[in-house]
Amino acid sequence: MAVNVETLDKLERRITLTLAADTINNEVQSRLKRLSRTVKADGFRPGKVPMSVVAQRYGYSVQYEVMNDKVGQAFQQATSEAKLRVAGPPKITEKEGAAEGQLAFDATFEVYPEVKLGDLSSTEVEKVSSDVTDAAIDKTLDILRKQRRTFAQRPAAEGAQEGDRITIDFEGKIDGVPFEGGKADNFQFMIGEGQMLETFDKAVRGMKAGESKTFPLQFPADYHGKDVAGKEADFLVTVKKIEQQHLPEVNEAFAKSLGIKDGTVEGLRADVKKNLEREVKFRVLARNKAAVMDALVKVAELDVPKALVSSETERMIENARADLKKRGVKDAENAPIPTELFQPQAEKRVRLGLVVAELVRSNNLQAKPEQLQAHIEEMAQSYEKPAEVVRWYLGDRQRMAEVEAVVVENNVADFVLGKAKVVDKELPFDDLMAG
Repeated sequence: MAVNVETLDKLERRITLTLAADTINNEVQSRLKRLSRTVKADGFRPGKVPMSVVAQRYGYSVQYEVMNDKVGQAFQQATSEAKLRVAGPPKITEKEGAAEGQLAFDATFEVYPEVKLGDLSSTEVEKVSSDVTDAAIDKTLDILRKQRRTFAQRPAAEGAQEGDRITIDFEGKIDGVPFEGGKADNFQFMIGEGQMLETFDKAVRGMKAGESKTFPLQFPADYHGKDVAGKEADFLVTVKKIEQQHLPEVNEAFAKSLGIKDGTVEGLRADVKKNLEREVKFRVLARNKAAVMDALVKVAELDVPKALVSSETERMIENARADLKKRGVKDAENAPIPTELFQPQAEKRVRLGLVVAELVRSNNLQAKPEQLQAHIEEMAQSYEKPAEVVRWYLGDRQRMAEVEAVVVENNVADFVLGKAKVVDKELPFDDLMAG
């Protein structure tokens, strides 16, 4: 049977669905009969409840279920016959003026758009690369040393220095009035590690245990505490204790403590380099994929289905509420989050998803089994027991779907970089890690 499809807008369509009233009624009666076999009601034995009672109690809900099922089936059949790719759920409304013995419904919905990709060969994409230098290895070793440092009390005659752990009491006042968060006792921080504002950090240097000092401090205009941002406070600080740090030497003992098999410094540096190279590879890949995706969106022409944007927006809002709940926010599941907060990002995600899907389909960029296996094995190398990690991924469909999505993105990135005008850029290690 030919299906009449009305075009209402660029992507919006409407079709009329017609159902025989007898078909609906017969299915309702059939379901009510099945229900009567198990339904319970006071004064009747199970399976002996009169149909009139069953119909009175459950007739409306069964009618609703049948209508939904039958309309849904008719919609699927009609869109299949019309060879339409439906984007999002349809809006169903009952239509007046149906023929006798018939029920008519209008189904309004959107279809997936035609995606037109521009000329990738004329598209410019920045491709970054980065090397793991000896300086990067040294910096990482310093971090490992700090994670295992010890502290000893500094001699009383010596003042606090950079790298010391200092314990203080402090109280701040603005125009002589204490302010919230401006007072603490036995407060501990590391000098020179950016834990405090620079003025505060510098003020305690040289102070000795038992010594007190008052100094002015200008809060930055963009300070996170809005009540004090841009204001000047006077702080009274009393030093309670000063401890100097001791960093372990990078030697064989240190290497062994980190689980290096041969227990040598060379082995330690090689292990650090290997881990850093793996991290650099993933970060470079992420940067380059982001550049590719931005380029794809710019060269693609398509209309975005509103239904898909709405669904993505709702999904992002639910994720935001779940995040608030994890942070302990009360009634987070009912938090009023405006849709416009996420709508632009949702539209961008939907647009990109449609473009990538078209590129994958038209160029056979689907993830191959060997690619999935290789990606999982590479990720597993950063864990103590790689084989267990591989089994963990392979044993769960959801995790495998996530891996597949990443591999497909990698395939898309490689494809686009192979076609586009690539601008190579060497990125310093520190810039890459900070990004």
